[in-house]
Amino acid sequence: MRRLAIYCGSATPADARYMMLARDVGAELARRNIGVVYGGGRLGLMGAVAGGALNAGGEVIGVIPEALAGSEVANTDCTQLHLVSGMHERKKLFTDLSDGFITLPGGVGTMDELWEAVSWAQLGYHSKPVGLLNTFGFFDHLIAFNRHMAEVGFVRPAHQEIIKVADSLGELLDRMAAHQPHRPIFQMEASEL
Repeated sequence: MRRLAIYCGSATPADARYMMLARDVGAELARRNIGVVYGGGRLGLMGAVAGGALNAGGEVIGVIPEALAGSEVANTDCTQLHLVSGMHERKKLFTDLSDGFITLPGGVGTMDELWEAVSWAQLGYHSKPVGLLNTFGFFDHLIAFNRHMAEVGFVRPAHQEIIKVADSLGELLDRMAAHQPHRPIFQMEASEL
């Protein structure tokens, strides 16, 4: 994996552990020579990931919609900064520029990015690994809900392993490196759906 899209919040939580986690993730990816593709802002966890990677000498590619460039204070320190017209173009460029996705804690926008990466994988728009870093148990309820969707039958057996989950970055990267593409919906017969 040469580059990973990192999805995370643009907010700064009161609990400083989240900012430290984001900085550490950025720095560790740089140490492993893995470039960061992220939301392009300076604020919150996004800014911390970029700062951690840049301070460790890593490549950081920001992708930010023009409408958010001012409000999120676009990070002009990035190796590259792409201004795009909107959120759909942003997520497509995340997919085009990266070899996989890691989701850190965040809010609604972060969840949107995660679920689109999963949905696109199910359909067959990409076959890249989708990772969820569950540090501090932040995603425990989301993981349980995803399992519930599968148990009820809304996530097909072929797609139940799309999301790779781990509590530590090293373990998550190992699971992502071992990723085996699944059979996407676009290749399934109607009887399999």
